[in-house]
Amino acid sequence: MMMEKSTFYLVREEILPEAIKKTIKVKEVLKRGEARTINEAVEKMGLSRSAYYKYKDFVFPFYEASKEKIVTLSILLDHKPGVLSRILNTIANDAGSVLTINQGIPLQGVANATISIETKDLAIDLEALLDKLRMVDGVKRLEVLGQA
Repeated sequence: MMMEKSTFYLVREEILPEAIKKTIKVKEVLKRGEARTINEAVEKMGLSRSAYYKYKDFVFPFYEASKEKIVTLSILLDHKPGVLSRILNTIANDAGSVLTINQGIPLQGVANATISIETKDLAIDLEALLDKLRMVDGVKRLEVLGQA
């Protein structure tokens, strides 16, 4: 018997049906220990058990999908001393492992950099790290290019 290959999509939360959003919240409530049982968690979120069981194995936050992976980021930086260093320090402070760095020559006061990070040992989830990197002074834009 052949297994069908799954296709994954990155979808913004706003367009998801309410049942899928609630399923994700139920999983988070269970993970944090805010509910002891699935029954308690689905009741808390106003979701039926059948809807939870229908979706639970098919939806998960972006950071869970990126655990133990290599994530490649495209970053637009201000051409100022220390910006790339602050980015690398932010990654290192949360136990990210930088695998590759490519930085283009600055043009019109900005430079493009591409950084590949191994997420296996991250101390925080990937979304939190991306938020921290976006807050680094001198980061104009940050996008996830891909995952391996």
